Amino acid sequence: MKFHELEITPNKKSNRVGRGISAGQGKTAGRGTKGQNSRTGKKLKPGFEGGQTKLSRRLPKLRGFTHQSVAYQLVQVSDIAALKAKAITAADLHKAGLIKYADRAIKLVGNAELAQPLHITVTAATSPAKAAITKAGGSVTIQSVARKPVTKKPQLAA
Repeated sequence: MKFHELEITPNKKSNRVGRGISAGQGKTAGRGTKGQNSRTGKKLKPGFEGGQTKLSRRLPKLRGFTHQSVAYQLVQVSDIAALKAKAITAADLHKAGLIKYADRAIKLVGNAELAQPLHITVTAATSPAKAAITKAGGSVTIQSVARKPVTKKPQLAA
């Protein structure tokens, strides 16, 4: 099918409301009968619910806990095997293009055979990944990543 063969008109004319009963949208012009929404010049603020307390005011102001999960950058054991270095750090992984950020959390995953012993420093590692590296005679050092301190929200006095 070609573009000129389509049966859709590119510039569809808008429906002119309020032009008489035979036009299909006469008299009330699709606004319904009576009420604030049918009047001309209606001005309603966003969230206004006709005098009922709006949703943004009905919900509690202080709620829940702050999100504290860590977004890890995943590194496969098989990818590390290609690196020539014996001791591998986050800077080495970043330079090799295996991770995007050198200062964020790194997790070692996967289960691959290694020919040479590797000594790697990461934030977290799965047990199969640790087993694969220690089996080859290497070691995995788990290093914590500095997180921003979580500030508690002030509680309302009772």
